[in-house]
Amino acid sequence: MSDIKTKVQGIDPNLKARDIVELAGVTGNIYEALAIIRRRARLLSKDIKHELHKKLEEFAVTPDAIEEIHENKEQIEISKFYERLPNPTVIATGEFLEGELEYRYRVREENEFEGNS
Repeated sequence: MSDIKTKVQGIDPNLKARDIVELAGVTGNIYEALAIIRRRARLLSKDIKHELHKKLEEFAVTPDAIEEIHENKEQIEISKFYERLPNPTVIATGEFLEGELEYRYRVREENEFEGNS
């Protein structure tokens, strides 16, 4: 995943109403547009989660007792940053409207519809 810090610069984290005609204008079909955005949002969510876990693993310590858990300021700052990130769907919608997403349709061969005859 590209650097998430630079990717989310300038993105308003608040949800806002979107023009359905504008969303559908790219693909010609609102359902196709939403499917593309949904797929990208799922990928972003997975990548962000993986990136966060990777960064937090650096702080993982196996304490001998539960009482020995201590707070690490860097770990808290990393967690706060990821909590303030815009929702993956907001990021994906922005990418879609800016034309940053590539998508293609799967072409099915005629044999798939004819069966195994």
